Amino acid sequence: MGSLVPFQDLNLCPEPPLPATVNISTSATPSATINRTTTFNFLTPKIEPKQEPFDELTPTQTIHQQENFLFSVSNSTPDFIPNPETTPPANASSSADDQNALYSEYFRISELFRSAFAKRIQKYGDVEVLDPDSRAIVPVPEQSQLTPETSPTDGSNLERALSVVVSRKKAGRSNELVRVTNLGIDDQRHFRDLVRRTRMMYDSLRVLVISEEEKRTGPGNGRRARGDLRAAAVMRDRELWLNRDKRIVGAIPGIEIGDVFFFRMELCVVGLHGQIQAGIDTLPASQSSSGEPIATSIIISGGYEDDEDSGDSIIYTGQGGQDKFGKQCMHQKLEGGNLALERSMHYGIEVRVIRGLKYENRVSGKVYVYDGLYKILDCWFDVGKSGFGVYKFRLSRIEGQPEMGSSIMKFAESLRTKPLSTRPMGYLTLDISMKKERVPIFLYNDIDNDHDPMYYDYLVNTVFPLNVFGQGSNSTGCDCVSGCAEGCFCAMKNGGDFAYDYGGILLRGKPVIFECGNFCQCPPSCRNRVSQHGLRNRLEIFRSRETGWGVRSLDLIQAGAFICEYAGVVLTRDQAEVFKMNGDTLIYPNRFSERWAEWGDLSRIFPEYVCPSYPSIPPLDFAMDVSRMRNVACYISHSSSPNVLVQCVLYDHNNLMFPHLMLFAMENIPPMRELSIDYGVADEWTGKLSI
Repeated sequence: MGSLVPFQDLNLCPEPPLPATVNISTSATPSATINRTTTFNFLTPKIEPKQEPFDELTPTQTIHQQENFLFSVSNSTPDFIPNPETTPPANASSSADDQNALYSEYFRISELFRSAFAKRIQKYGDVEVLDPDSRAIVPVPEQSQLTPETSPTDGSNLERALSVVVSRKKAGRSNELVRVTNLGIDDQRHFRDLVRRTRMMYDSLRVLVISEEEKRTGPGNGRRARGDLRAAAVMRDRELWLNRDKRIVGAIPGIEIGDVFFFRMELCVVGLHGQIQAGIDTLPASQSSSGEPIATSIIISGGYEDDEDSGDSIIYTGQGGQDKFGKQCMHQKLEGGNLALERSMHYGIEVRVIRGLKYENRVSGKVYVYDGLYKILDCWFDVGKSGFGVYKFRLSRIEGQPEMGSSIMKFAESLRTKPLSTRPMGYLTLDISMKKERVPIFLYNDIDNDHDPMYYDYLVNTVFPLNVFGQGSNSTGCDCVSGCAEGCFCAMKNGGDFAYDYGGILLRGKPVIFECGNFCQCPPSCRNRVSQHGLRNRLEIFRSRETGWGVRSLDLIQAGAFICEYAGVVLTRDQAEVFKMNGDTLIYPNRFSERWAEWGDLSRIFPEYVCPSYPSIPPLDFAMDVSRMRNVACYISHSSSPNVLVQCVLYDHNNLMFPHLMLFAMENIPPMRELSIDYGVADEWTGKLSI
């Protein structure tokens, strides 16, 4: 197990407080002598956190004022209410027996106590007054108990469940600085899996919140539910935020360079950046053992005009002095985050750098990419472009780290538009599907002369035996004209709820999903037609030294989004036995791990959550031949911690014995990151399923 290395007490090497005359070290070494003194007569500056755009929405997406608050307090009535049938009256008759008199006196004293101390105890936040007349004090439960009527398994009641899940308890952050070192391979896998599951829970909860809002108000109503805020609030209440017990300096275990986040709140959930809007995350002076603030991470997203970002080297502008329009209107001061960055430079403490990049997607107008650790080399005071004094910090990226995620995203963008000029060597073809797919699929090999993927016929969809379309099929479908709505025939086939939101994101994995088919009256744009439309993201088959051939995307794939179908020629059991005699390798769908059950699993949030079991599907008893005809999915590598799940889908027939194998993203997959599936059984040498 890796070690948690605490920092030494900074009081052992205190620095004298800075006078009104600003003295800043210009040396790259923290211990260098102060060699430059500058005196300024400033107006009193406006000190505020370095603000960054907070997941800005389009102008038509108005946010209600109450949604600006991250945490809400439950107004649900507790289940402890005195029962008048079992409570003896306070004015019991003198003729009653001794036991009734004892009960009467007990409840009379209890009532006096409640009336006297209700308001005084209420201010501590652990009780609430139900009725002003009764003055009854009832403890607020830390975790609300959901009844089967409010269980989130019933999609119509999810909004009620979420409204009672947030209590008054607020989990604080630790003031202990530690650095995690010497993690073994098993430890790295453990923390990576912990981060992946936490992010999967966050994404699942977020899309469910938005889906419930769309059910209530309908899509395209001019406003958008802040599912990112609600999901983070619920997870914080359940103490599911990571890295809250220790304030980690340096790399966060389980978070890799290049990981992409759509929301600032997700950075807080995993502990990468603890500020909701401020660009500098610090350990405040009030919590520091030395009485000095320490900076741990920063976000660069173009919020300050004096920032200069060249990748490995950054000129970062300090905080403060901006008006509500983001313009510099006052001089900055060496306080707050500015002082924390200067102190981190003095003590040689590295900071995490997250870049906010504009990216066209359906979720938000910006993504946040973790780019690794940087050292603060220099700090000085300068006149900014606005004419006001600003603090500037020179940061340099620590060597030996993987390539920056922001650089990879820019490289992938150039590949999408001009692949041959970006990578003139290595392409075998710019579309192995020969225009059969909606978007081209690149084939790239810069390692050897292997052209194997070009020798097979490309399949867009799975080929089923002809009798499949006759068995278990019927010519029934929904009568929806403009698109499927709640309660239609296809919704009932899926257990009463659709499997996708209006953006085509998988809400919850199921044993099988029924999409609208040929006999449905709804248009192709129906929300229940997602996987049947085929490939959306530009994929690339590439030669790999580790897995032979692999698949990666040139686009950023959102968690829960459809990727492609796993296509081949379906064989019955008897046909598969014949092919095995010839030595051909087959794919057995029943060996795929049931990762679909992990997507949308909210059992750690809602105790009554039950994994969907309807619609049910029998065990898959067929094989898939990909020896002569296949598609891009057949080159996806195996992993015990995959980022892609297999979901069974039916749309062109209703035979449960032969579903389509559709692939969905289990997490946000950055461009150029390899896709992986849990095949269940893989080659023990290469770690990849032999096909």
